[in-house]
Amino acid sequence: MGCALLNGTQGLLDMPSIHQSSHLSSTVYLFYGPQATQEELKSSYRRLCMLYHPDKHRDPELKRQAEQLFTYVHQAYEVLSDPQSRAIYDIFGKKGLEVEGWEVVERKRTPAEIREEYERLQRERDERRLQQRTNPKGTISVGIDATDLFDRYEEDFEDAPGGGFPHIDINRMHISQSIEAPLTTSDTAVLSGSLSTRNGNGGGNINLCVRRVTSARGWGELEFAAGDIRGPLFGMKVFRNVTARCFVTAQWGLQFSSHGVRPSATTMMARHLDQNTMGYLQWRWGSQSAMTTSIVRDTKTSHFTLALQLGVPHSYLMMSYQYKFQDEDQTKVKGSIKTGFFGTVVEYGAERKISRHSVLAATVSIGVPQGVSLKIRLNRASQTYLFPIHLTDQILPSAVFYATVGPLAIYLAVQKLIIMPYVRAQKEQELEKQKEDSASEIARRKQEAEASVLLMQESVKRIIDAEESKMGLIILNAWYGKFVSDNSQKPERAKVIDVTVPLQCLVKDSKLTLTEASKAGLPGFYDPCVGEEKSLKLLYQFRGALHQVLSGDTEPLRLPKQSHRISSET
Repeated sequence: MGCALLNGTQGLLDMPSIHQSSHLSSTVYLFYGPQATQEELKSSYRRLCMLYHPDKHRDPELKRQAEQLFTYVHQAYEVLSDPQSRAIYDIFGKKGLEVEGWEVVERKRTPAEIREEYERLQRERDERRLQQRTNPKGTISVGIDATDLFDRYEEDFEDAPGGGFPHIDINRMHISQSIEAPLTTSDTAVLSGSLSTRNGNGGGNINLCVRRVTSARGWGELEFAAGDIRGPLFGMKVFRNVTARCFVTAQWGLQFSSHGVRPSATTMMARHLDQNTMGYLQWRWGSQSAMTTSIVRDTKTSHFTLALQLGVPHSYLMMSYQYKFQDEDQTKVKGSIKTGFFGTVVEYGAERKISRHSVLAATVSIGVPQGVSLKIRLNRASQTYLFPIHLTDQILPSAVFYATVGPLAIYLAVQKLIIMPYVRAQKEQELEKQKEDSASEIARRKQEAEASVLLMQESVKRIIDAEESKMGLIILNAWYGKFVSDNSQKPERAKVIDVTVPLQCLVKDSKLTLTEASKAGLPGFYDPCVGEEKSLKLLYQFRGALHQVLSGDTEPLRLPKQSHRISSET
């Protein structure tokens, strides 16, 4: 029926009208999986009806709880047995059922027709939110000249006041910012501005761009700019997908200045040579006319570029190779070499995600005739902060050493003393807030689970008697929640609940199967530790032998298994 559907208490039946009716949905989708047929649905429905039928309980309190749970199961069955409601959830999940307008959809729709209707309703909702959306982007770059640290004449500073301290200068700065304003579903205006200064001289400009998406294959834009350096600019750019593997861009501009009007034009054709390789051919006409061709190959582990430019005044041949490595902690290590008519540059560095929205990177660049430089970049959401530090004009071992070791030592210190405590405190605050927000819901789920366990007692006795008669599957102990390991760094107490009865109730024909979804939504279960990692620990008996297994919360589980068997020596 599609992708993963109901995941514990966050399932389909979290809708307000049937808020607490997750028993049938959880059992069907966790026991049979998202591919559950109508027959499996009916089988689970009948089984739960027998379990929760009020007439089977004489105690007034149990009878009242059974009536409530029986009603929830019936409501769940009505939703899951309706082909349209189930198709909507199978395709789009909970959000699909929240989209306004489904009540006017014809009942006899195929999944494809439902998808089209959903996309139409989604577009209408997006249009209502157009005016509330912008996409702010910004860049701040501060260039630092630190050549005095490694390359200076000591005698020049012997008699000068303060001559013992090297001079570190900020020789250039650049600030740019842009925001987007959606005008219609196909038109977008982008307003941007920038300020730059270098060695005390600088200027700025402001730019307005209006882009229109003409079709799924192309778009065009008009650009208007003004500044105190180059004067007004009028430009136009178009993009077009020629084929599925080839696209073309063309750009024209008129630059107005005191020296007259300077026209310019650029056109580029790009083609996918294979899944990871692009070929580019670019022609540029204007003050710096050139013809450039390049091949770029980008994979998960490497990036290769070969480019040739013939032009006035610059012509070059350049080759660049970059190796990329990424570990489980989202740390990327990169190394590259670039060579051409302009010289040779070797670069290496690392990039690491330090928080949910922040990425920190450092790159050391060693080249002839550029010298040694260190580039530090911090990305925070859509804002970028750059700090290029020029260390020497020559290749000095001391500059290379400190450019490599210095940032690493500073990062480790900041990570240990500032970032890790801050992130840990943030996670603890979020966890506490999540617990407070869900306290009433968890209390309700706990009460519902306890009621379910009471109602399961008689059914479980019959199941155990049947399993014992054929030496089948008997759940001796089952615990669900957060377990404390012996090598835990800090003293903690286990946060687990006993789920022996609920799991035994799910045993059928000496088998228990749970699919890949959170087990917190199973009948008789609830979440004992919101926001924390949970596991299911089982001790069971099959054919007279003891078995034991520890399973992650969302891991699929099948019992019995030979690998779970406890050896006689153990």
